[in-house]
Amino acid sequence: MKLHIESMTCGGCARSVTAAIKDVDPAATVDIDLPGRNVKIESSQPVENFTKVLEDVGFPAK
Repeated sequence: MKLHIESMTCGGCARSVTAAIKDVDPAATVDIDLPGRNVKIESSQPVENFTKVLEDVGFPAK
């Protein structure tokens, strides 16, 4: 799945996003595209689990 996170603007943001994703699924593969503000997640979890936790930590995703 691919999500766009407009508020992800720096390396610290990317680390926070990655940590939140790993909290949902420690086995997830996370690929951050910081300039494009996108994150690609490979996981068996539904997308809603990730969008909820990302919003909770201040990084709403589309």
